[in-house]
Amino acid sequence: MIVKRFFEPKLAQASYLIGCGATGEALVIDPNRDVEPYIKAAEAEGVRITHVTETHIHADYLSGSRELAARTGATLHLSDEGDKDWKYGFMNDPHTVPARHGDRFKVGNIAIDVVHTPGHTPEHLTFLITDGAVADEPIAAATGDFIFVGDVGRPDLLERAANMKGTMEIGGRALYGSLQKFLRHPDWLQIWPGHGAGSACGKGISAIPHSTLGYEKRFNWAFQTESERDFVALVLAGQPEPPAYFAMMKKLNKEGPRILGGFPKPPRLEPTKLSELLAAGALVVDMRKASDFAVGHVPGTINIPLDGSFTTWAGWLVPYTADFYLIADQPETISTAVRDLAMIGLDRVAGYFDASALEVWATSGRPFGTIPQLEPVDLVESLRHGRVALIDVRSSAEWRSGHIHGARHVPLGYLLDHVGDLRKDMAVVVQCQSGARSSIGASLLRARGFTQVINLSGGFSNWLKAGLPTVTEQDPVSAG
Repeated sequence: MIVKRFFEPKLAQASYLIGCGATGEALVIDPNRDVEPYIKAAEAEGVRITHVTETHIHADYLSGSRELAARTGATLHLSDEGDKDWKYGFMNDPHTVPARHGDRFKVGNIAIDVVHTPGHTPEHLTFLITDGAVADEPIAAATGDFIFVGDVGRPDLLERAANMKGTMEIGGRALYGSLQKFLRHPDWLQIWPGHGAGSACGKGISAIPHSTLGYEKRFNWAFQTESERDFVALVLAGQPEPPAYFAMMKKLNKEGPRILGGFPKPPRLEPTKLSELLAAGALVVDMRKASDFAVGHVPGTINIPLDGSFTTWAGWLVPYTADFYLIADQPETISTAVRDLAMIGLDRVAGYFDASALEVWATSGRPFGTIPQLEPVDLVESLRHGRVALIDVRSSAEWRSGHIHGARHVPLGYLLDHVGDLRKDMAVVVQCQSGARSSIGASLLRARGFTQVINLSGGFSNWLKAGLPTVTEQDPVSAG
């Protein structure tokens, strides 16, 4: 049996290729939208992808299952569990078959047993993997968003991301039931989860890539609770804010992601086009480093640096309903950006500008926008005399652990929903933990016409290093 794990760090997402060396057949579980790595890996291993499946309708990335099956001619196995609201809309695609609890299909000598494990979502499946050439019992379970290393999948996304009211506690109880049933499997069963540390699909996922059921039974908090009631309360408490794009991912993955056939590179636009687009109200994302954007940027653009958090914040802040444009100081980064955006279905990149657009702007005599940086010790006096409004854009969990007295809590993803509550005639200081998210937030406010926007240099971390006081009371006005 051949097993290859793929990990997409910007999504903290894992997928698996499982191949039978004897017959040359292979299965891919939970492929993301970039299907080339799976195809190349299969070729390198001397197998062909004959089966594709996924554990559930994903919320955090656009599935590549449909595209990979179309590219390879593989049979696509899709969950037929869950209620009518959680049925795939493309079940009639060629070579697509329903997968239900108790089903088994073969990939050469490898047996794949389907187990319905609802909770994270109603239709969620886990796949038990048996290497029939040497064993008659499963060696591993591909658990998707059911069991992680150190955590379990959150059951609140349908309510908090897809706005399906009243589903959190129902999902929590279903997840508890799934976990109890899964305990019948032997302790040596390997756990191959669908996410690692950094995913918003859980609140405490380990960076360790895989585990065993026995280890999780001993050290995963979810197996330590004494009752269903305790479990539901704990699994719902302290979950991170689900990114806004999760609802769109559910919709697109349910209906059937568009088959791309590759990631097209958008056209490079002439520098003079930039001012025309901004005047017409187009969204232009400057992907340079936050420090470069702060020193000088074209007014009206927003800053989402092309780093490890680019996909997440683009999903929060870039709409799916209109074309948008990119600015990159290095043209070769455009392909990376387009791929990262396509991974969450943001396909409407209508063009890009390189560094020459900034040079042309400068030589035309038009002013650049700037975002001043403020040291924590200098913020103290401004707050004391009421000269600034302080906006803390960190998560709710970070806020509850400690914050600056006088700050207003508006998580970054919800900032644009609250710009009408802020005064444009007053200086606004934006603050996060280290200064990265607040730089994005400051750019959003600048683009919305706030002229006195300041970033707290080094954020809350620098505030603590300076020995300045914090408070930890509950937040009565937290947005979102």
